[in-house]
Amino acid sequence: MLVLCVLFALLGAASNAAGTVFQRKAALRVPAEDAMRFRLLVDMLHQSAWLLGICGVAGAALFQALALVTGPLALAQPVFVLELPFALLIAMPVLHRSLPTRGWVAVACMVLGLAIGLACAAPDGGTDQASLARWVPAVAGVGGFTVAAVALARHRRTGPARAALLGVAAAAANALTAALMKSAANTFSADGFGAFLAAWQTYGFALCGITAVFLLENSLQSGSIAASQPALTLGDATLSLVLGLTVYDEHIRTGWWLVPELLGVAMVVAGTVYLSKAVALTRELGAK
Repeated sequence: MLVLCVLFALLGAASNAAGTVFQRKAALRVPAEDAMRFRLLVDMLHQSAWLLGICGVAGAALFQALALVTGPLALAQPVFVLELPFALLIAMPVLHRSLPTRGWVAVACMVLGLAIGLACAAPDGGTDQASLARWVPAVAGVGGFTVAAVALARHRRTGPARAALLGVAAAAANALTAALMKSAANTFSADGFGAFLAAWQTYGFALCGITAVFLLENSLQSGSIAASQPALTLGDATLSLVLGLTVYDEHIRTGWWLVPELLGVAMVVAGTVYLSKAVALTRELGAK
């Protein structure tokens, strides 16, 4: 089951990366004055690239639900950090750019770091459902964090800082979406469609998911993938791990295992930071 969890998570990361790239392509054609307005979504609806991006996001949601049903949140969501290298690999032909040689080293660093970190942490255990006593502080905490990030972004001009803050806000909304989706998906698996529709978590993850998409659109419109994607992927993985441990009572290895785990995390962070710079160093293929 854990192998299936990782496989579905990888497929979800690739699908979401494709969605992000196509949405970015569409966002480049939207006027800056539409930022932080629902007019942004209306404008994008008329673009085929945005519709392709939404199909990617929808596919990612399906794979994500399958990953969450077959394994713990603390295992499934961290795999989504690979969305960044997937996004860059897809962006090269779509946005007509190339990746420097050292960028490929950074991609390998991220993949190896994630493998080391997850193998040593070995996330497991946990429950299929969580009590309301666990949900209330989780929803309040993540919701407050999201609002704070958006508030800070609104006081920034269009650029990397604004894109990163909105990326962090989208990451928080994504992490909460995944946590709620896990509960709703397990309800569907165990009790059927009627129970799924009756569960508050179903409507919670739908609302959080829409919020995450809206924040992501604005993040992509405010700056490049180099600014938004690292904040999105690292923030999502970190908050999802915390929610898995605190809401679903999942477990990871501690003690001396923390040393290789932290090494893996450091490799992922280093690869992510470099890739965020590598994007700025890419060159138009047609200029060769």
